[in-house]
Amino acid sequence: MLYITVLLLATLFIAYRRYYPVKRIQCMCASEAKERGRTVIDIRHYHEVHDSNRLVILIPYAYLKRFYSEIPQGSVHLIAGDRVELNLGVRFLRKKGFEVSSYELAACKRKGKKGVFDYGV
Repeated sequence: MLYITVLLLATLFIAYRRYYPVKRIQCMCASEAKERGRTVIDIRHYHEVHDSNRLVILIPYAYLKRFYSEIPQGSVHLIAGDRVELNLGVRFLRKKGFEVSSYELAACKRKGKKGVFDYGV
């Protein structure tokens, strides 16, 4: 019985870290975040990034634990491939003392208004 309880609690903790949405961050495009003085970090895989912008720090989530010290302290804007990658990246950077204040998902692009997404191809 104890093993089942421990296994269930571990599963719930892992599911929470990956799938429960992170609060207090807003969706905006990277150029708008750069105008506000935020450091833009792309945590997608290297082969998923199609534009090579020199203003963006490219550190995939898998390498974030090793290279987070290269990120300047201050306000951070994240570009992620999907929600799971975003949740994991935001939680990791907040744990390391960064202020993640905005994000952009590469899978969905914003329409006209804030918070409204256009899903699909």
